[in-house]
Amino acid sequence: MSSSDRRTFLFAALALAGCGFRPAYGPGGPAETLQGAIRVADPVDKNGFDLVERLEERIGRPEAPRFDLAYRISTSIDSVGITTANSITRYNLTGRIAFTVKSRATGEVVESGTVTNFTSWSATGSTVAALVAEEDANYRLMRILADQIVTQLIATSGRWLA
Repeated sequence: MSSSDRRTFLFAALALAGCGFRPAYGPGGPAETLQGAIRVADPVDKNGFDLVERLEERIGRPEAPRFDLAYRISTSIDSVGITTANSITRYNLTGRIAFTVKSRATGEVVESGTVTNFTSWSATGSTVAALVAEEDANYRLMRILADQIVTQLIATSGRWLA
């Protein structure tokens, strides 16, 4: 890193510190104690497994959880690419997850929300290739939605995570 890059970095860090900015996971940050504090409900299908896997990657596996996260996944598939011969060449997979976080101590819902997003895949090629592409789209979608949930948890943790 050049000296001008270091000066720019230090200036930016000081500017952020001066405005009250604190890293979410840093000392005294609102999400400092988020890691390992939430037990995600057990998955019941492949999408649930992929979602829980990503959530635990991001917020850690709970050792002594103080909160439970329940979720409800819904997905839908839309045909978006159709040839003149009425063959479908592209699909959109839309996913929606409604979630709630409850305190284990009180049973109170401390956070809830809904996240929505989509992925796509191409249906051109062999049947096996199309099936693998659809499976990959589901996997990517669950990771995207899990990341959105974690972002919301981090953003709101200052008011419910003590």
